[in-house]
Amino acid sequence: MTRFNAGMTAVAAAVFAASPVFAQVGATGRQQDPPPSLTNPYTPPRNTGINAATDVKFDQKLDTQITLGNTFRDESGATVELKKYFQSGKPVVLVMPFYKCPGICSAMLDGVLKTVADKRNKFQIGRDYQVVSVSIAPKETPELATAKKQEYLSLLGVPGAETGWHFLTGDEANIRKLADEIGYKYKYDPKTDNYAHASGIVVATPDGHVSRYFYGVEYPAGQMKLALTEASQGKIGSVVDQVILFCYHYDPQTGTYGLAIFRVMQVAGFSTIFLLGLFIVPAIIKDAKAPKLMPAVTEPGIVKEDKA
Repeated sequence: MTRFNAGMTAVAAAVFAASPVFAQVGATGRQQDPPPSLTNPYTPPRNTGINAATDVKFDQKLDTQITLGNTFRDESGATVELKKYFQSGKPVVLVMPFYKCPGICSAMLDGVLKTVADKRNKFQIGRDYQVVSVSIAPKETPELATAKKQEYLSLLGVPGAETGWHFLTGDEANIRKLADEIGYKYKYDPKTDNYAHASGIVVATPDGHVSRYFYGVEYPAGQMKLALTEASQGKIGSVVDQVILFCYHYDPQTGTYGLAIFRVMQVAGFSTIFLLGLFIVPAIIKDAKAPKLMPAVTEPGIVKEDKA
């Protein structure tokens, strides 16, 4: 068997063996819709006038420009514009809890803490991206925001994190403006002095466009890594990250990434062509350089006899 034929056989066998793997990954890689309890865990008490289906949810507004001139108060009480946290050219994770929340808000912040601390998310808070928490309660104070920041920085225990995780407060109009821009719906319940709100976070691009949503209170480090890579427009992350991101499809209905079989097959197709080239080109070059054995030429009808 020639080298060319052997190479073709090997490549064909490799492609055939790999095909079921891609099919299985494509069939099982898509994330399922989160249960309603995660996307909207709040069930308001009766007779509150709050409709959990319409008043408490996320309306995904991908690519919407956030108003970076919108003003809030930082932990020291100073008035700051949102653009202060976008000037680093890094993506921003937005969280909108309220700091005295007795329930789901703490779980949301705990989820952010967990993904920030997870070593599988190799991006470092402060250096590679920012986290901005904005209270939805206009009565909350910078002192309360400071206490909340100290609490989570202590739990995180990462040097330099204080430059990357910010806890803001603001007035009703500016809070509502930001919430509307990212599609975050909430409603105040005066009977309980509480806020009905959705659970989840938003990832924004360095120039302030809404890039991705995460629902619930758990934000897997692997998916956060993909979201930060995409939101940063290639400014952070490695070539491997970009290839993985190409193979994954963001589902705005579930706020998750799933493996897209068509994109996987595209990558597989390019890989197959590359492998074929590795075998075929050297074989053609070798055949072209090999000396040719020419048959003996005889006149028609005459057989030359060997001389003894």
